[in-house]
Amino acid sequence: MPRWLRDNALTIAMFGAFLVFLVLQSVFGWQTHNEELAEFGAEPTSWAAYLRSGHFMESVFENWESEFLQMGGYVLLTAYLVQRGSAESKPVQQTDRPEDDERRATADSPWPVRIGGLPLVIYRNGLSIALLLIFAGSFVGHLLGGTADYNEQQALQSGAPPIGAWDFLGTSEFWFQSMQNWQSEFLAVGTLIVLSIFLRQHASPESKPVTVAHAHTGD
Repeated sequence: MPRWLRDNALTIAMFGAFLVFLVLQSVFGWQTHNEELAEFGAEPTSWAAYLRSGHFMESVFENWESEFLQMGGYVLLTAYLVQRGSAESKPVQQTDRPEDDERRATADSPWPVRIGGLPLVIYRNGLSIALLLIFAGSFVGHLLGGTADYNEQQALQSGAPPIGAWDFLGTSEFWFQSMQNWQSEFLAVGTLIVLSIFLRQHASPESKPVTVAHAHTGD
């Protein structure tokens, strides 16, 4: 295996799987959408047109929204809360790590650490900020795509006039779509936190070493 491939294999595998499943989602979503159109006697749409449709946008961003809310919330919560015995928790008595102290910066430290001030404040919290910004963008994408799809469905079923995004934000349909994903994401993370107390996966950084006690906290 070439060194660059070995060094980036996890990222390549994750984003490769993402692209494969996204394409498959678009294909099956396109077929499902055309079946729905056929039920109302409407003309089928092309795959290219479907990629710009509210149906596709809503289905994509609805899931991204929940994923990045869960990840951003998880990063923030693990900075302040602990779970004794979990590989997903920092040690119970630990506050900041020594390496988090900017006074220990070296010539190899990232430039915001060496500069200090506002760049350092942003950098110290950059991971959660980035994840929650992606969540916010996905939330807007879900809202806009959901509004377009809702209006299309209403026009097909009853000929009702379209509504705006603000109106769709106030519907139970929008929040039902969100909550059914949000709850599942936090259930999955909570399950991982608890299971990592008692179960192991050798060689994985998401697991404690096989030989350590259940009460050991952290990796």
